[in-house]
Amino acid sequence: MRIHFIGIGGIGISALAQYYLKKGHKVSGSDLVSSEMTDFLKKRGIKISIGKHKTKNLPKNLDLVIYSSAVKPDNPELKKTHKIQIKSYPEALGDLTKKYFTIAVCGTHGKSTTTAMISLILIKAKLNPTVILGTKLKEFGNNNFRPGGIPSSKLQISSSKILLIEADEWQASFLNYFPKIIVLTSIEREHLDYYKNLEHILKTYQKFINHLPKNGVLVANEDDKNINKLLNCSMAKRPRIKKFSLKQKETEKLKKILKVPGEHNISNALAALDLARVLKISDKVSFEALSKYREAWRRFEIKKCQILNTKYKIPIISDFAHHPTEIKVTLKATREKFPNKKIWLVFQPHQYQRTYYLFSDFIKVFKNALKQKQINKL
Repeated sequence: MRIHFIGIGGIGISALAQYYLKKGHKVSGSDLVSSEMTDFLKKRGIKISIGKHKTKNLPKNLDLVIYSSAVKPDNPELKKTHKIQIKSYPEALGDLTKKYFTIAVCGTHGKSTTTAMISLILIKAKLNPTVILGTKLKEFGNNNFRPGGIPSSKLQISSSKILLIEADEWQASFLNYFPKIIVLTSIEREHLDYYKNLEHILKTYQKFINHLPKNGVLVANEDDKNINKLLNCSMAKRPRIKKFSLKQKETEKLKKILKVPGEHNISNALAALDLARVLKISDKVSFEALSKYREAWRRFEIKKCQILNTKYKIPIISDFAHHPTEIKVTLKATREKFPNKKIWLVFQPHQYQRTYYLFSDFIKVFKNALKQKQINKL
């Protein structure tokens, strides 16, 4: 089958392109600008057209076109495909979730890290998952995709293959997915260019939870007030619910073994641990895998940068903290990691709408940062 991906450089759709390439399909793609990801995919053998989207980018004898959710309806490549099967990235991924034993990680914060931690536990347990990730992992060869296979018959999920994915709430994308297990990390006001308010967000999460089958499981964060609000509402389907909390006794052990700082990462690890318990994976396996977890790409990623015209190097922390809450917890984790150092905060806004709708929350976080000892703002 010949498959063309429009907007192939996106962090989710690029993983899906690799999935189909691994399955032996002919894969091509296009994107407006080159990036680390498009360069990586080219090295994998995918033909990618960079620059303004044009109809000539489409190869002959196409069977399927998959497009990024960011692609506009008037995109020339998309308009040319009226006689070809077309799917958005969430729709195409949704098709896969019906064919696998799917574990979906959702929530406003912590999706990538939690998914990464779970993947390492599943691999350590020899369950060989297929993973589609929203970041790159060193353990995957700096990739956001891992091909998997059929797990051990000891796992009580019949003979299904495991698919582990991030389930993004942007534009309600996750409503295309049909998992057997959902891991829910947090719920907060976000993507307000699409959602009307928090109530709209909660109702959409409820719809997603209702996708679970009768024997499905929801692993949820008991410390999150909005998750509790959701769980206290009547749901059309009441799945088996397993909660995790920083009040658990395992929190102290995780503080000692985790190499990544921050209370939020302990919470992410607890989510991974409870998911593993649902799958009957021993705590010994889980703790060993979690102890070896290193930071993911742009998730408290520490780099050493040399100061210009000197021999000195300083640590630079790269973090995809684009929401006020994420900035707050990243600063707290930075203070834990570097307790006696002066910290400079450099913030690059991500998306106009998010900055506009959450502007007062951003201001509050930055003001609180300046009050803390030895933190400067640039």
